[in-house]
Amino acid sequence: MTRREPEEVVLTPRSQGAGASTPATAVRTVEFLCIGCPLGCHLEVDAVGEEIVDVRGYSCKVGERFARQEFSDPRRALATTVAIQGGRWPRLPVRSREPIPKALLREASAYLHTLSVATPVAMGDVIAEDLLGTGIDVVATRSMQRSEP
Repeated sequence: MTRREPEEVVLTPRSQGAGASTPATAVRTVEFLCIGCPLGCHLEVDAVGEEIVDVRGYSCKVGERFARQEFSDPRRALATTVAIQGGRWPRLPVRSREPIPKALLREASAYLHTLSVATPVAMGDVIAEDLLGTGIDVVATRSMQRSEP
C-alpha cells in the first residue's frame, strides 16, 4: 500500500454570484480520504487561497471536521518505540498524547529512536516532554519492570 498526499485536482474560475461585477476567483479543489471513521469518505475541499469555501463528500460531522483540519493543519498521532535498559524487552512502546503536525512525523520519530530510558517504567509515564517544541508529550503505552538476571 502506498501513501498518497492530498491531491489538488482542479483550478476553476468561479464567479462571485449571479450578476456580480467582480472578476472570477480561482477556486482550488483538494481531495482527501477521511480517516475519521470506518466509512472512508472521499472528501473534497474547495478553497480560495487558504480560505475554505466548501466541503463535500462527508457522511458525518467527523468527516467535515477532518477535512477542515487536514486542509489547514494536518496532524497525525505518533506511535513508535524507544530503547529501554534493564527491561524484559529491548524496546518500549510509546505514543504522542495528541496528534502532532504531519510535517514533523519523521523528525520526531528519528529523535525518539535516539532516546534510551531505564526501567522501571509505568504506563503513562512521560518519556519525552514538549516533543520538538510542539507542547505535546510522548508517553509510555505499557509498563515494564526491571528484568531479573
